[in-house]
Amino acid sequence: MTSPPPPGRTELPLTPVEAPERLRADAARNRARLLEAAARLAAEHGAANLTMEAVACAAQVGKGTVFRRFGDRSGLLLALLDREEERFQAAFMTGPAPLGPGAPAAERLHAFGPAVLRHEDDHRDLYLAAAQPDPVRRHTVPARRVRLAHLAALLREAGTDADPELAAQTLLGYLDPGLVRHLLSGRGMPLSRVEAGWHDLVARMLPAEAR
Repeated sequence: MTSPPPPGRTELPLTPVEAPERLRADAARNRARLLEAAARLAAEHGAANLTMEAVACAAQVGKGTVFRRFGDRSGLLLALLDREEERFQAAFMTGPAPLGPGAPAAERLHAFGPAVLRHEDDHRDLYLAAAQPDPVRRHTVPARRVRLAHLAALLREAGTDADPELAAQTLLGYLDPGLVRHLLSGRGMPLSRVEAGWHDLVARMLPAEAR
């Protein structure tokens, strides 16, 4: 049985990224078709170069249709990001161990960082293009809340002596796409060194017997 959190600490709910509003079947198909076109263009030309006009042309619809569905370019990028995040969430919430359930919490913590680094490396330009400019709002997007809750739960299960939520925030900060890009490109670090840093940071937050 899991003991309740100490006074002053809040349990974080672990829920998937917010799904788009329930759509009619034809509207859902149109949205999926627009996202497929946007994903294809982003893969070919980079997410930073993605435009609403190009998506409309690729999907053979009017530009107004794209704006009505996603609001603006930021909404389109966030929808693409949500799609990729849902796939990654499935891996750590229901996928095979050690990233998914079935392994000790410490092993899952160690597996999480490299999985995030490799997932975001595959979609680096999308994560950077969709990054929220508002420093406060960046911390409240659904995908980040899910990752935070997941890490806090694993830290608590592994018996950390640290405040699980604050420790989880520290771990998420290490995985920030902008920081990782700077380390890999600006500092010329190999990915293996960044992954080793993750394992060292996790180990420092766990009791000796769980490291």
